[in-house]
Amino acid sequence: MKLVLATSNKGKVREIKALCKDFEVIPYGEIIQEFEIIEDGDTFKENALIKARAVFKALGDEDVIVMSDDSGISVDILDGEPGIYSARYGGVDADDKDNMYKLIDSIKEKNSDSSPAHYTAAIALVTKNSESCVHGWMYGTALTKAVGDGGFGYDPMFIPLGFDKTLGELDDETKKKLSHRSKALSLAKIILQTM
Repeated sequence: MKLVLATSNKGKVREIKALCKDFEVIPYGEIIQEFEIIEDGDTFKENALIKARAVFKALGDEDVIVMSDDSGISVDILDGEPGIYSARYGGVDADDKDNMYKLIDSIKEKNSDSSPAHYTAAIALVTKNSESCVHGWMYGTALTKAVGDGGFGYDPMFIPLGFDKTLGELDDETKKKLSHRSKALSLAKIILQTM
């Protein structure tokens, strides 16, 4: 059965393909024209389900499973910001670097050089018969500097709990083991195997 991803984020696509090798994983933009999905939910779960439902409906194919991910970083010193706004924290046309440097500046404005923080990943699965959502978390520290050029998003400014290097410095295998997305995907795979 086809597993269609409701994302065009290359980093997420690469990570999900690597973790779901038992399935034919296809970003929806390879099947239909990409379209804007308004993520107006109040939680990662709501936004993940909004995306998965929208892509499932647009595909018009009842024999697919649509998977979507909504994820982000929440920083304690900023009362959980950027949270569900992580992908657009730096503004409408912001890229990963713009978002990261805006977050670095926001932490600095609190007269701090770091803060406890965590990543959340909500992964939704939508089929003709069911909807489900699972979560994964990764805890650590957000820094006010970028170190390393690996990964994507906020990786260069985040040190996972128990490590002394940022996600931007750690190798892919290590990141896979502790990633919030990996944790959520391992739960999603259990659901996928029952479908």
